[in-house]
Amino acid sequence: RTYVCDIREEEAVRQAVSNVLADFGRIDCLINNAGGQFGAPLERISAKGWDTVVRTNLTGGFLVARECYTQWMKGAGAGAIVNMIADMWNGMPGMGHSGAARAGMLNFTETAALEWAPIRVNAVAPGWIASSGLDHYPAEMAEHIRALPGRVPLGRLGTEAEVSAAIVFLLSPAAAFISGSCLRVDSAVPN
Repeated sequence: RTYVCDIREEEAVRQAVSNVLADFGRIDCLINNAGGQFGAPLERISAKGWDTVVRTNLTGGFLVARECYTQWMKGAGAGAIVNMIADMWNGMPGMGHSGAARAGMLNFTETAALEWAPIRVNAVAPGWIASSGLDHYPAEMAEHIRALPGRVPLGRLGTEAEVSAAIVFLLSPAAAFISGSCLRVDSAVPN
């Protein structure tokens, strides 16, 4: 089933999670994968642009996780959350708003893992992944995108399947003693 809401709007998130619970009776896991940004150096990002990206990439993820936790996982004493962040170590030049939000999401992950235990809360930080998302950047970024495989130790971009495998692992019983961690799926790209 599909549930539509603006994850930046608290009441909309609360209602969407309530609707899921009304239909299915439980929420065993959450993959927080919503996000979005635009390329721009920090000096050209307006307050509105900054707020929009931070509200999508940080606030929205927090709201969805909090509602899944408070409305079901806390009472059940079970569940797992995986927050998608980004390979943002050493900054994200040209996308500082996204890097700041993703770094905040990492800290949220670590904090929630402590406060919400025994609910497991982890993060996955994909590096450069060959996905349709690359098609949405402006034409001036095309040359940069084509050069990315040369900057990756394995000499190629990652795949969506490789990221999905990391998520499935963190949600599985095989990761039952892993919480508060971030699994980097980035081919050891230098920081």
